Amino acid sequence: MIHSKLGDSYFLTSDPDLAGSPPRRVPPTIVSRTTNHASSSSSQLDSSKFKNVEMSGDDYGLKHKAETAVARAPLETSGIPSLGLPPLKTGLSDDDLRESAYELLLASMLFSGVEVCPVEDRKKDKSSKFLSRLKSKREKPHLQPQLSERHSELIDTIRAQMQISEAMDGCIRRNMVHLAARRTCGQIDLPQISLELLIGIFRSDFLNEKSYIQWKSRQVNMLEELLYFSAKLPETEHLTIKSCLAKIRDTKEWDVAMSPSQRVEVISFIRQVASKVSSQQGLFGLQNETYYWHAAYHLNIRLYEKLLYVMFDILDEGQLIEEADAIQSLIKLTWSTLGITQKMHNALYGWVLVQQFAGTDEGTLLEHAVFPLQRVVSAEEDDWNEGQYMDGIICLKKCNGSETNLNLVQAIFLSIGTWCDSRLQDYHLYFSEKPVNFRRVMALASAIGMLTSVNGAEIKLTMNGSKSSSGEKIKNYVERSVEAAIGQVAKSILESKVEKTHPLALLANQLRLVAEREMNIFFPVFRHWSPESITISMQRLHQFYGQRLIPFLKGVSSLSEEARSVLPAAFMLDQKLGQLYTSAFEEQTAHHSVRPYLDHYQIEKVSGPIILDWVIGQHAHILEWTGRVLDLEDWEPLSFHQRQAASIIEVFRILEETVDQLFGMNLPLDITHLQALLSIVFHSLDGYLSRVLNQLVEKNHLYPSAPPLTRYTETVIPIIKKRLNEYTVLDDNVLDRLNELTIPKLCIRLNTLQYIQKQVGLLEDGIRNSWALVRPSLNQGRAKEEPVEILESDSLSHHEAVDELFVTTFNIIRDTAKDTGRKICDLIGTRVVFWDLRDAFLFHLYRDNVESARLENFLTDFDTVLDNVCGLIDDSVRDLVVLSVYQASLEGFVWVLLDGGPCRAFSDSDSILMEEDLMMLKVCVFLL
Repeated sequence: MIHSKLGDSYFLTSDPDLAGSPPRRVPPTIVSRTTNHASSSSSQLDSSKFKNVEMSGDDYGLKHKAETAVARAPLETSGIPSLGLPPLKTGLSDDDLRESAYELLLASMLFSGVEVCPVEDRKKDKSSKFLSRLKSKREKPHLQPQLSERHSELIDTIRAQMQISEAMDGCIRRNMVHLAARRTCGQIDLPQISLELLIGIFRSDFLNEKSYIQWKSRQVNMLEELLYFSAKLPETEHLTIKSCLAKIRDTKEWDVAMSPSQRVEVISFIRQVASKVSSQQGLFGLQNETYYWHAAYHLNIRLYEKLLYVMFDILDEGQLIEEADAIQSLIKLTWSTLGITQKMHNALYGWVLVQQFAGTDEGTLLEHAVFPLQRVVSAEEDDWNEGQYMDGIICLKKCNGSETNLNLVQAIFLSIGTWCDSRLQDYHLYFSEKPVNFRRVMALASAIGMLTSVNGAEIKLTMNGSKSSSGEKIKNYVERSVEAAIGQVAKSILESKVEKTHPLALLANQLRLVAEREMNIFFPVFRHWSPESITISMQRLHQFYGQRLIPFLKGVSSLSEEARSVLPAAFMLDQKLGQLYTSAFEEQTAHHSVRPYLDHYQIEKVSGPIILDWVIGQHAHILEWTGRVLDLEDWEPLSFHQRQAASIIEVFRILEETVDQLFGMNLPLDITHLQALLSIVFHSLDGYLSRVLNQLVEKNHLYPSAPPLTRYTETVIPIIKKRLNEYTVLDDNVLDRLNELTIPKLCIRLNTLQYIQKQVGLLEDGIRNSWALVRPSLNQGRAKEEPVEILESDSLSHHEAVDELFVTTFNIIRDTAKDTGRKICDLIGTRVVFWDLRDAFLFHLYRDNVESARLENFLTDFDTVLDNVCGLIDDSVRDLVVLSVYQASLEGFVWVLLDGGPCRAFSDSDSILMEEDLMMLKVCVFLL
């Protein structure tokens, strides 16, 4: 490879046209670091991690934390570490292995007695199905043809899964059938298959020269891998094999220069050598063992992997096909050729499933993988011969920079364990989006054993390890993952484009999400091995944020924008961490006589005084605003449905905004803040009611003066308890106020007072509910220090004090509004009768003579006034207003009788008529 300004250039050692199709899977990401994260010792956190970090500049140490997290991040690879099998020396590609595996599967099926029809025979079978339907029903079809048809369908499925063309499939079947017909005994092996295909398949069977050369090169490579590199032969035969294979590989010599007899001679020599090698005894004395079991295990295992991949849908590699079980039974026919045992199959099948999950992220594959791997763990110990054979399958694994030899099962478990370990060391990164996969990975890790370190160098899998050793490993996972999560949060904050949000506020919000994920997703899985793991994460999150918050708290002196942003976020984080920490220890009370606790950030000590200053500042502002809106009030209804004044809407709006702002700060509050808030409510509404009351006039100003010739004493009519007030001349101020206090405007005032009584109840309920939400968090700081009895006693006294505050404040407002409403009600009735209807009613009732000026003549005037009033007044006070009008009319009736003046003269005969009018008024009052 050479480097240039335009990029990297490569020299290829092979012809690109002969390289075959590209691989299906995504290659692993290229990384520059080679740190091995499998060792638990390397995952230990630095002892200095809990030391304070210098908070220079405005990033509060986040940049340093982000850089540290990036440097310590786990290796970013989507795949699993390889098994470390010896390499293939002939450069066989994945496509080569896949096609060779298919050829082996067909040959194994034929040699096992499974009928595999050539393509021509299958076409004949299809054409003869129609004729078979015409036969007699007594000629029932045989079970064997049905079984053969089933196998044929499975083979077609396998062919499609392994991407073998129909033409090549036909050639392979034809030659394998011939091979099976010639061999009546013995086992099939890979050299026999390749030699048979080289004899029976020709250039004319391929569509183009390129395909033929690729196919022939693959067959030669298979023979070279098996007979030249893997077999132990005398030097002369070794050289001759190499020469023969070179002739076959040379297209011009093999297909043009050499005659058919010469080609047969070359193949015959290779067959003789292959037969000689096949006849050699296996090394371990196992049943059906061949020489190639051990000599070519690096090739055999790779071929078997390709066969196992057939069970995954090529269109959706995260799903097993429906025929997976049936295909697996056919794949097992290759065991005797490839040297696969039940234990090896279970290990390789689990290995393939885990690899497929790593490439697709389909969680059900992990569930499928656990079962075969558990069978490997729980399998009985191998007999001596099989154990020797398993130990002879050597895989070279790199551990902490050194190499070690492992057998196949150990290598599989170590690769899977290493992959699980890398994911669990940063589980927040890998499993936050799909938390269900976290539980699956933990089940997989526990099935194969936890990675542990011996003497800080050699990595081992602890199978069925003690709970204490597993617990230590879980703690290590928690420490590393939380550290990584903090680093990722710091990195995201530094890259955040959110304006006007303080970094400490963003940090608190993000760390709270980390804590919630830790508790809700990960801890329920970890608690089986390490119940105290949650305390590690909570303590680390609490300490990390506290190191950055405490210097900030020292500089807070007012409710600035920064304080409004940071303090609530910090308080919510502090409360959340405390809740999670406490709830975790509630499950471990049997193991801890003294419960540890987190040292809270003491935010209330900083926020309490500045919140109180803010509330006091709002007090003066709201009182000023209340006076201003009343000065601008014209006492017109807002709308037909909203008949109260606009000013009271504004007053309650600003009060509700103040309440929302106070409780919306999400900061700790105490009873002092509540007192200050209720003081604002009381003085604002009381001031409003006082202004409304002061705008009224005494109703005695509305009574007309008695005519000078009227004579009577208080003893004339015993019913009268007191004399009417003497009429006085009204000054200009009273007249101006009377002119303003029209009936419509008095009605709007009365509606407004009724609205106040309704809204006061809603405002009280809202403040009570908000206070109830705030209060539980205030007792947490004391709950860890004081006995339950003391806390309950204090809580009762606190609730009593709070209730007294609410009752005192809002009952006074209600009473004041009710009293003012009664005065306005009386004023409305008095004004209607003695002011607005003075000329129409008072001065004309019984004038000159009773019969011509009776009460019924003036009822239409009352009806008109009452219709207007009912159209303005709220339904809840309508009856009270109407009653007030009739009571005032009754009072006016008495005034006419007593102070009617010289224009009225009554005789004994008039008493009957006046009694009827009086009864009419009484009935109206009684009906109301």
